[in-house]
Amino acid sequence: MIKKLLPALLIVIVACLFNSCAPKIISASNIAGANVAPTNTPRVMKEFRAAWVATVANINWPSKPGLTTEQQQQEAIVLLDYLQQHNFNAVILQVRPQADALYKSDLEPWSYYLTGEQGKAPDPWYDPLQFWTEAAHDRGLELHVWLNPYRAHHTAGGKTISDSSIVKTNPGQVLYLRQGYYWMDPSQKFVQDRTTNVVMDIVKRYDIDGVHFDDYFYPYPDYNKGEDFPDSTSWAGYKNGGGNLSRGDWRRKSVNDLIERLYKEIKAEKSHVKFGLSPFGIWRPGYPESISGFDQYDVLYADAKLWLNKGWIDYFTPQLYWPIKRLAQSFPVLLGWWAGENTKSRHLWPGISIGRDTSGRTVDETINQIMITRGIVPQSKGVVHWSITSDIANTNLSKALLAGPYKDGALIPSSPWLDNKAPDAPMVSTANQGDSLAITWTHNNEADVFRWVVYHRYGNTWSYKILNRKDRMLNMTLVAGSNKMPLTQIAVTAVDRTGNESNLKAMQVK
Repeated sequence: MIKKLLPALLIVIVACLFNSCAPKIISASNIAGANVAPTNTPRVMKEFRAAWVATVANINWPSKPGLTTEQQQQEAIVLLDYLQQHNFNAVILQVRPQADALYKSDLEPWSYYLTGEQGKAPDPWYDPLQFWTEAAHDRGLELHVWLNPYRAHHTAGGKTISDSSIVKTNPGQVLYLRQGYYWMDPSQKFVQDRTTNVVMDIVKRYDIDGVHFDDYFYPYPDYNKGEDFPDSTSWAGYKNGGGNLSRGDWRRKSVNDLIERLYKEIKAEKSHVKFGLSPFGIWRPGYPESISGFDQYDVLYADAKLWLNKGWIDYFTPQLYWPIKRLAQSFPVLLGWWAGENTKSRHLWPGISIGRDTSGRTVDETINQIMITRGIVPQSKGVVHWSITSDIANTNLSKALLAGPYKDGALIPSSPWLDNKAPDAPMVSTANQGDSLAITWTHNNEADVFRWVVYHRYGNTWSYKILNRKDRMLNMTLVAGSNKMPLTQIAVTAVDRTGNESNLKAMQVK
């Protein structure tokens, strides 16, 4: 679907991409434990395919406050089923939109966006995060929790601020912004401790796969009607205490300290849990030279380049919500610049905006951006879709994804700096059942396995099917297609939580 109107640079990128992103071919003689004559075997596709699910203002889920438990769960299943059916492999769920919780917490109150009353639990009671985590894993999806580190109250979070809100319980740590928002002061130790404790509480108690922050650090200027963030009291305290940083550097240091601390604490508790950040897509105007626009470094006090350079993240998702051909904020130009800053070789999975326009132009733009990303960062492919309801509403895009880049399933790329030890290969057995072959498998450490891959060869053509953690069997027809090609070989591999795949041993079908 690459249009002829793409600039010459993009044509080169896309042309190169088809060589770099095609399934790699390896001979059976190089497969560990191979017991068949050399042949060609495709490896499984590896690509991060995620979508954001926003709960603030009930953007994506639940559709409105006060739904019954059953209605909330049914809506969640619709979203997760869509992701599974369209070969996504991760979901990023917002669980702390305004110093609240869409899960059982002893630290913060139940979210207004669930029940319509902050502090009120779902009735009948259930734990939404536990529900989402189990349902996502059953569908082969990673579940990443998305938290806002500093927002204390959103204008859509209820007309009356509840007594359980941090605005009421800790008023000295919260600042009022003139558009009606309340914001925690990032420079305060209480705030840094609070956010860290909330994150670590989730990491310890839930079987999540990632922790995720978006672009909200110090607030955007319009939240305070263009006036500076009202932290004069804490700034004066810093200066009176002998601080010598500029006000901007002091603010940035507060955010930097939190990011570094969280990364280290998450890894110390559960090394496989990824930490992902999704900052505004431009670091500073002029980086690279053709780029102009908002300066997050100087306005949000987010030094996102530093976090990437230092490796304080496992995956980096700059919000590149602009089209390919917009010269001042070009998607491939910005992605290429961020790739050059990825000095620690972390995952670079840009955020893309699907938008609400369902025209063919939007479909083309989305497919083009996915393909360009594969070409620019082929070593660890992936994008995150903003947002899930835009994907679902655009039936033409959904069809184009399944007919194109998401036609086949994909594993999430491995994170060797977290874990580079592959699980043991599964024990596989087969049994003829008339016109089909029953393939079953077991494993000596099932707790180390998140997904399975069943490779199969009909005639001279190899393909694969990705299965989920609880699957232990697959039936395959012995003859397939109009050409009646026979099933000649199969293999099963195990994949762990960080994407490492076990050795592959092809078995001949007799």
